[in-house]
Amino acid sequence: MSEKVLITDGNTRGALAATRSLGRRGVRVVAAGDSKRTLAGTSQYCSETFVYPTPGEDPEAFISTIKTECKRRGISVIFPMTEISTSTVLRHRDRLDQFKLPFAEFAAFEALSDKWKLLELAKRLNVSIPETHFVRDAGALADIFPRLKFPAVVKPYRSMIYSNGRWIASCVQYANSALELRETVARHEYFNQHPFLIQEYISGQGQGIFALYDHGTPLAFFAHRRLREKPPSGGESVLSESIPLNSEQRAMAHSLLSSVGWHGVAMVEFKVSPDGTPYLIEVNGRFWGSLQLAIDAGVDFPWLLYQLAIGASVDEVNAYAVGVRWRWLLGDFARLCKVLMSSGTNPSPSSPGKVESVLQFLSCFEIPTQSQPDVSGDIRPFLLEFYRTCGNEISTLWTERLRRRLSF
Repeated sequence: MSEKVLITDGNTRGALAATRSLGRRGVRVVAAGDSKRTLAGTSQYCSETFVYPTPGEDPEAFISTIKTECKRRGISVIFPMTEISTSTVLRHRDRLDQFKLPFAEFAAFEALSDKWKLLELAKRLNVSIPETHFVRDAGALADIFPRLKFPAVVKPYRSMIYSNGRWIASCVQYANSALELRETVARHEYFNQHPFLIQEYISGQGQGIFALYDHGTPLAFFAHRRLREKPPSGGESVLSESIPLNSEQRAMAHSLLSSVGWHGVAMVEFKVSPDGTPYLIEVNGRFWGSLQLAIDAGVDFPWLLYQLAIGASVDEVNAYAVGVRWRWLLGDFARLCKVLMSSGTNPSPSSPGKVESVLQFLSCFEIPTQSQPDVSGDIRPFLLEFYRTCGNEISTLWTERLRRRLSF
């Protein structure tokens, strides 16, 4: 008899992939979120749903609701999916100790999620990182300017930052001059009110090592390369491909994860320069957006993590299919819209032009992929996302047009 699993953040692609993975294996999945209708909740592989308060706005109510609903519904395993929900659950782990939570301790999660702490750890472990300047506050910029090389990457110390009583999503920016750097820092709260990093720009390809650990011991690895991201300057993968496991990247990932006694899943992201040198970019101590690619290629991380959680023997992973491509079609469309509407503010030096982006988008319909998108037998999540994506992009387009008209 399988144990019931709660998957949070039902509107994420990772939650949908995990729901399908477990549901197809007969595991009863409860998908929850801060809205009534979610992508995972509309899947035929989801058995129940419920709504909880937004963890970023009311963490106390979020934890209370999770605990109450898990007890009421007979849920024994909890899979938080995003950084905020994972951080909140791990911070309040003692209140959920009657449930199985196959994730690292909060201190280990923080050590890898905080990019400042992560890069300091990487330096101690001799893991390659881009040349980095640690900036405590914006007032220290004047002392750093003489040592900077442009273009420079301006990076928040966390992906999600708690600022002035609420969580804000941060974003990597690029600066081509000292003036542009000052303007960028002044424009964004997550720079001018919080510590941040300035790094040398590394041209090359984004690659990732994905792993499952059992209290510091590796159980499974997988690797992919990012072929296209949203936004183009760097972010979520919209087109990716499974690649062979690189021994150097694997060693660096293991050095980082084992040093904190990692438990559960993690993604270690690198930028690989043209000469083949991998530079650490970040670590996500949770499930990732392109999770479906790993599942399609033969490394079913949700199922493996479920086995680990319930104390069963974890399936051995000896190999996976290389060259499998996964495409998030609606995300790719949203990326194209963003490029076409872009005014060119702080783009990555490697950002493609508008014509090139259109050709890239159209050419992918000729590339065999595992997901264009994966809707066979489970189409309702795609229809919900299609409705939302089209509505958001049309609204954004008209807002941008109105802004441009009023600027004249």
